[in-house]
Amino acid sequence: MSLKIRKGVPLIDQHDKNFMYGGKFGGNFIPETLKKPIDDLTKLFSKLRKDKKFVEKRDHFFKSYVGAPTPFIKLDNLTDHLCGAQIYAKVVSEANGGAHKIYNATVHCLIAKKAGKKYIVGDTGAGYAGKMLSMAAKKFGLKCKIFMGAKDIKRQRPNVEAIRKNGAIIIPVYSGSQTLVDAVSECMRYWVSNCDTTHMCVGSTVGPNIFIKICAYSTAQISRELIGQVKEEFGKIPKKMKLINCVGGGSSAMGFWNEFIDTDAELIGVEAGGPKNSKLHAAPLTNGSKIGILHGAAQYVIQDKDGQIGTTESISAGLDYPGISPLHCFLKDTKRARYTSASDEDALKAYKLVSKLENISPSLEPSHAFAEAIKLAPKLKSSDIIIVNSCGDSQKDKDIIKKRLGTYIR
Repeated sequence: MSLKIRKGVPLIDQHDKNFMYGGKFGGNFIPETLKKPIDDLTKLFSKLRKDKKFVEKRDHFFKSYVGAPTPFIKLDNLTDHLCGAQIYAKVVSEANGGAHKIYNATVHCLIAKKAGKKYIVGDTGAGYAGKMLSMAAKKFGLKCKIFMGAKDIKRQRPNVEAIRKNGAIIIPVYSGSQTLVDAVSECMRYWVSNCDTTHMCVGSTVGPNIFIKICAYSTAQISRELIGQVKEEFGKIPKKMKLINCVGGGSSAMGFWNEFIDTDAELIGVEAGGPKNSKLHAAPLTNGSKIGILHGAAQYVIQDKDGQIGTTESISAGLDYPGISPLHCFLKDTKRARYTSASDEDALKAYKLVSKLENISPSLEPSHAFAEAIKLAPKLKSSDIIIVNSCGDSQKDKDIIKKRLGTYIR
């Protein structure tokens, strides 16, 4: 299969019979015990995507529960401060719960109900995926368990409290690095033993192919809204337009870019570069990582010299992941998207500047994207357009921000 994007075909469907994108990325590298539940879920989702009643129900809850559409605003003060490109934001943090993860959680709960499951489990890093899944589970009457690394439980206290308030049980993960990568692993292990009664929600566009598809399908709501908002603002899709998004697992970026894949918009993904004076990072695409297998899929993975999963480091729990969605690997190798990274320090500076100048307060994840926008804007003309996905609110990071900056700007 060639490394070429086919126009007019949804990106999630551009795989071969083995669920590989470009013959290199993705697939279903799973134990035999997972084959039947994965096949069953794949068949069910394929059917539901074509079911008008299911799509209508999805759209109903996106509007009445999630709060779609989220705002699209011009950041006038930031634009004037940087004296270059016009800077806009898609304020996805205005969605119910404060982040883009609510789209995926809502769709997974609707699927779980269709499948007749009473329980739902999920993973979380920044706490957003867990918080949103606990919210949606409560909304749809499902019992919920969230797997979360012990390190992330400590650094994402506000979201941990919200998860528990919603009635979900948090399962601390003490293995490995005690972060997102280990939470995903433990969640999958649990599902293997409980798949008859339990549905699993993977919180990003990672894992076996079906979970990549469901997540990207769900978050695509962001760009479905945005493409209409852009046309309303400019009368057309501007030729010189950059869509900048942070990238960890890759769910928010896939949602932000989906409807623009076949346009001339420049797609820029910003990974977590980690501390400036450290060799540790969470940026496999921009640091020459090799292809490996992680959580059932082939992708670029941070590895040590023996080919084992390498150690990562980022101030952002939501970006602190050693792999990257196979869809992003495919976009990188086809050169449809460009990837770079921002350091912890640059993300903090971006958070501070945006929060000071504008009426939004991005979490540390989208602050990485804002760091790139702040870097690029002065080099561009006023006819150039930059749109940043402000996909999360800083409330969850207030303890980290206070510790690092000495103050929290809201």
